[in-house]
Amino acid sequence: MMPRHDVSELAIRLGREAEAVCRHYLSSGQRAGRYWLVGDVQNTPGRSMFVRLTGPESGKGAAGKWTDMATGEHGDLLDIIRQSLGLVDFKDVAEEARRFLALPHPEPEKTKTPTGSTSSVASGSPEASRRLFAMAQPIGGTLAEIYLRGRAITRLSGTAALRYHPRCYYRPDEHSPTEIRPALVAAVTDLSGHQTGAHRTWLAPDGSGKAPVETPRRAMGDLLGHAVRFDTAAEVLVAGEGIETVLSPRQVLPHMPMLAALSAAHLAAILFPPSLRRLYVLRDRDPAGDGARDSLASRAASFGIEAVTLTPVEGDFNDDLRRRGADALRAALKDQLHPEDIRRFMER
Repeated sequence: MMPRHDVSELAIRLGREAEAVCRHYLSSGQRAGRYWLVGDVQNTPGRSMFVRLTGPESGKGAAGKWTDMATGEHGDLLDIIRQSLGLVDFKDVAEEARRFLALPHPEPEKTKTPTGSTSSVASGSPEASRRLFAMAQPIGGTLAEIYLRGRAITRLSGTAALRYHPRCYYRPDEHSPTEIRPALVAAVTDLSGHQTGAHRTWLAPDGSGKAPVETPRRAMGDLLGHAVRFDTAAEVLVAGEGIETVLSPRQVLPHMPMLAALSAAHLAAILFPPSLRRLYVLRDRDPAGDGARDSLASRAASFGIEAVTLTPVEGDFNDDLRRRGADALRAALKDQLHPEDIRRFMER
């Protein structure tokens, strides 16, 4: 067995190369702001596991620490090497880690600044996300409004967190040139309302749907614990994954505070307002969604917060709104809400 200080030193050295480790052993994933997102530690494609790419060398929030929100598993980069390669004996894990560390690794790539821009802001940073949102415009009368209306989302009051950018940079991958496409841009904020990130949904040229690209949705900045918020929460809050999913029940609950965490992993990790007493969790009918709901409900209970799951008839609440209509959605939600919240928030 290796001495504990040797194990810790290996983990720290790997943490300094966290992105290179992820690109090598978790190649099915991708960078999203300060995290590497992938399906699981066996390198399955997906977004339920996140690895911190930046942070202190050790302790809470250290670079290389990871959590799988679908299973509750967590660990460090040594665990990633062990599980992704199916190694059993720790001496083999240590040998592989030393072999990897001996290789030359390129600096973590940052998206190149397009020609003609004088920006010195680091791509993907919270500052870059704030600059992007500031450059965007209100969604009224834009392709973003057309896109949302195509998803049956017509009530857009209280959606100042959403803006439209007609010429938003899109880069298919690190080897491709930068493209320019219209996009719905959402501000990701912390509990105090400070913007920490942004989410982009690139749109088709006529706004009829998402852009025909492999990854039409991407987030940037500091996301963990934060969300796209619609109104400020006090005692009651609705939380879900996607923006369209969250805006769907808002069509019949226009005054109920809601947030979109942007993924199952981030939904499980949202931070709670101190005054929160009841949390409604919008369920998506998939394993990752169920895992996030269970993790979030457990965390809420530990804070003395009542957690209530709202379940759609179809795959998610936007499916319900589009296929069944607002009246049916209102009736389905009425059966699941606390009576006090029906009286307070539901439009008659």
